[in-house]
Amino acid sequence: MVKTTLVNSRTGRLIASAVEMADTRARRRRGLLGRDRLDPCSALVLTPCFVIHTLSMRFAIDALFLDRDGIVLRMVTNLEPARIALARRAHSVVELAAGVLASRDVAVGDRLYFATGFATEGGVIQMPLSSAAGAGA
Repeated sequence: MVKTTLVNSRTGRLIASAVEMADTRARRRRGLLGRDRLDPCSALVLTPCFVIHTLSMRFAIDALFLDRDGIVLRMVTNLEPARIALARRAHSVVELAAGVLASRDVAVGDRLYFATGFATEGGVIQMPLSSAAGAGA
């Protein structure tokens, strides 16, 4: 199984090292329901999606609303249970553990992209050349 990660094109920094896709109606409906927490290195990407809720959830989350090109349209931090957030022009939403965005240097307008084959060496993330070349657009 290929490991997919989420990277910020502006900074080159890793946003999440374990990305789970919710790209079917059933997966989007399930989302993070039934979980007790989300690992700080993980993310759930709901697509297509422009509105999320934390009804019946057991923990708070951070969320990034992205357009079709992966541009961050809106950031929501510490979305507590029983709340709703939306961005009308969004195409997908990245859900992260609460507090993660504070340490990831993400801003509205940043372009995020998926990459595979990351490796760590001495604590430094090494990005494959093929991913780095496609990130600048």
